This record gives sequence, C-alpha cells and structure tokens, in this order.
Amino acid sequence: MDHEAASQGIDLLHALGLGDILAEHGRSNPQQVAWVCGTARYGYAEADDRVSRLADLLQAEGVGPGDRILWLGQNCHRLLETFLAAAKIGAVFCPANWRQTADELAFVLDDLAPRVVLWQDEEIGAAVRAARERSPKVPLWIQHDGLGEGSYESLLDRKPVASPPPQVDPSMAVLALYTAAFGGRPGAALLSHTALLLQSLMISKAQDVGRDFVYLNCGPLFHVATLMTTLATFLWGGTNVFTRRVDAEELCRLIEAEHCTGAFVMPPTMQQMVEVNRERKYDLTSLRSFRALPAWNAMTSEDVSPWGRRPGGYGQTEASGMLTLAALGGGATGSHGRTIPLVQIRIVDPDGREVGPGEVGEIVARGPTLMHGYHRRSAETSARQSGGWHHTNDLGRREADGSLSFIGPKTRLIKSAAENIYPVEVESCLRHHPGVADCAVIGRPDSTWGQSVMAIVVRKPGGSVSAEELVEHCRERIASYKKPRAIEFVEQLPRRGFAVDYEALDQQFGGGGYPGIRGGAHSKPAP
Repeated sequence: MDHEAASQGIDLLHALGLGDILAEHGRSNPQQVAWVCGTARYGYAEADDRVSRLADLLQAEGVGPGDRILWLGQNCHRLLETFLAAAKIGAVFCPANWRQTADELAFVLDDLAPRVVLWQDEEIGAAVRAARERSPKVPLWIQHDGLGEGSYESLLDRKPVASPPPQVDPSMAVLALYTAAFGGRPGAALLSHTALLLQSLMISKAQDVGRDFVYLNCGPLFHVATLMTTLATFLWGGTNVFTRRVDAEELCRLIEAEHCTGAFVMPPTMQQMVEVNRERKYDLTSLRSFRALPAWNAMTSEDVSPWGRRPGGYGQTEASGMLTLAALGGGATGSHGRTIPLVQIRIVDPDGREVGPGEVGEIVARGPTLMHGYHRRSAETSARQSGGWHHTNDLGRREADGSLSFIGPKTRLIKSAAENIYPVEVESCLRHHPGVADCAVIGRPDSTWGQSVMAIVVRKPGGSVSAEELVEHCRERIASYKKPRAIEFVEQLPRRGFAVDYEALDQQFGGGGYPGIRGGAHSKPAP
C-alpha cells in the first residue's frame, strides 16, 4: 500500500474498481470490441485510452472524489465512457431520465448539484436549455452530440495534462440513480463500485454473459434493469452496442449487423419488430430470447440460460438490481425465486420482528449490493436503513420452502386490534376472484377494534358477485382477521393518473385512523 492510499485507509492490494476493470481489459483484450455506437467502434485498449483522457481532463476542470457528473441524454457509448471516467477519479455519475420536463430536469440539477453536465441537443435540447436557465450554478456544460468548442469530442482532442489519478476506494459511491418519488420528490440512490461489480457477477451467472456476449443497449440506461446487463457485459469483456432510442427497424438492423446475443426488448417492441421483419429482411437468429410470440420465436433463438428459462425475480434500484432470482427457484413455490447468495432477506412486521413462513410482511435486506443511501436525503436514508437492514417498502411472503413471493408495495397499514393488515394483500386476494374487475381496500375507524377492513369493488361487466361471496372468498385464502368487514360496489375507482386515489376513497367511505398518521387520515366516524 502506497503512502497516499494508506493515508486514505485504502487497501490497494485488495481493492478493485470499475476503472481498474477497464484498464485490465485494455491490457488483456486490447482488440476485443468494447462498444459500438453508430459509426464509432472501439476496442478495449482504445476505449480505455479515451476514458483515461476524459478522466484526466475532468480532473483538470476540478472534478474530484465525490463530485457529481450528470448525463442529460439518450443512450450512447459516451454515457458509458463518462461513467467509467467518473469511476477512475472517484466521482459519482448520474444518468438522468431524458424524458423529463424542463421543470423536472431543473429539480435534478438543483438536487444533484453536479460539477459537470453532459447534455444532448437532438430531441431534448429545448428542455435541457430551459432547465439550464433555471439552474445557472453548474460550472461546466459539455454537449456530447455536438462539434467544435464545448463538445465532448473536442474535449478529448485536448492535450492531456497527465494528472496523477486519485486512489479510488471501491466501497465508495460511483453511481447515482433517481428512484420513485417519496415525500413529493425523487431521490438518487448511491451505489458503490463493489455493489455494481458483485451484482454484475450475479447477472452474468443468470444470463450466461461472457466475453462473446454482445448486448444491445436499447432500454433506458437511466434504469437499473438495462444497466445491470450493460455492466455484466462490460465486466466480462463483452461488447456493448448502443442505440439512441427504441426503433424497431434499427433494432433489427443492429442485431443482424453486430450479431447481438442479448437485448432489453419489451413485448410491444417485439410485436413491432415482428411486423418490420415479417418478410425476413433481417437475420435475428443470433439473439437469445425467452419464448414469446410464435412469430418472434421463429425469428430468434431460444435463450436456454437460467434467466431465459425462468426470467425475473425481485429487486430494486437501491439493491443495484436483483435481490432474488426466479432462476434460483429449483422448483420453488414462491413466485419470485430465491435470495441471491450475496444478500440476506427477512420478512418483518411493522415492529421489525421477523414473521414466519406464509405470513406477509415488509421485505428487508442486507449485503454488499445495497446502496449507501440517498443523496441529500439523510432522514429518508435513516428510515430505510433502520436496524442495520435496508427496508424496501415492499411486501413479501417467505414460503414454506424458503422461496419468496413479492406481494406489492407497502401501503397504509390497517391496525385491527393487535393485528397488522396490509391493504395490498387483501386487494390481491380479491382480484383473484373471477367476478372482480378492480378493487381497493381502506381502513375505517372502529370503536371496538381500532380499525376495520373495508373493500371498494368494481364488478366485472355483467357480473353479479355479492359481498357475502367475496368475504367467503377471502376467508378461505387469507387469515380471517384480514377479510373485509364491509364491501361497497362502485362503477369505477377514483384515480390520480394510474394510481388509485385512496384519500378520495377515505373521504367518500369514512376511512381513517391509520397508525402513524396523526389523528388518522380522515378520522370522522364511519357511517
């Protein structure tokens, strides 16, 4: 360990970050194609040189350990280059959702407080410029898709200043990914080199990713679902192919041209690609895919990897990706497989006590793939990491064979006597009845029990299911104390966008008295 590293408490002998992985690929696989984007094609040696020059120039601009670098653009090889340059100098890279409005982008600029923003003019330039006007504090803006002064490529053409790179601790944050809003605003989960490398090993095992893997980056790279396979491909020295956004014809062209073996393709895009390729204009047989539409199956090759045979599992951005994998099921009864070897999972009640198999509770986890916390959200970080476990805010059930079933997001808790009842569990039970089209569950104040369960149900068209039938349906499938004590039928549920408006239901049907909500949400007595 050298003197500088020792003074920082870094054990270089046992430390390895994302930038070190790239440097080694440059030595051991110099000609292997690292990434392809449009007409740009770089082997690992050239890719490492580009990333090292960018890292050097960012240092010269004053970017150092812990500083944030923001990407406001679509998929591109320069996104991965900037991410790895940040990794080499100890900075934190954040790819933001490019679909956001100017107001939303301005919020990210103010919240993240980046030292550098790399931005794109094509398609999203107007929103970026409007956000920039509202947040003028960023020292350096670099247009990644431009030419001339201030552009990404012109920056790389500058003469390097050969600053000595800092010693990077791989346990520190290197990636910030914004997650769903809490408290009215989204938060950026901070993920370390180590977390991402270990998650990449798990994904590569599940998806059979190796040096010959060619991954088509057509899903959004601001989302962990795409990024975890991007990084697994990078880890093994495979090839990442980038396309700016989803276009069925271009995806077909790239799969044939680059012999892509993997891609992030959703069912609607599959259908579009089937239509584009109905006359077999493109050869898509290199693409390994799980079985879907018959016409799609006929064009592609069957993915026989563990993931291809049993795709999915349960995960979160805050966990760098997956916490469980269906591929680890081994005949599991749980819908979401078994825990990956790198984490521990417990199912707990609201007081943090582990519940037994078959009981629903919050999923909590610990292990090296979990986030450090949220950027500038100390209170939320403390709440989510209480007791030394990451609290997912999701509900699950440990089955008798140890596998996991994900139930749904944790909602307002209903407290009936000493029992805790999660509305989402009761809703899930009701939706399995063939006569139910939609439903929502609320708690109503009860002078005897504290709260009682009430269900608001939309019948299937032409259906006539009764309240008594639904109560009996629940009694047979979940604990009796969880069944609704009252059921109201409505034509439709009130919504805010796609989400059910539970506050409106509380107002209409006398809901309230929720534990943890002062005075109850709407504490008027039930009619």
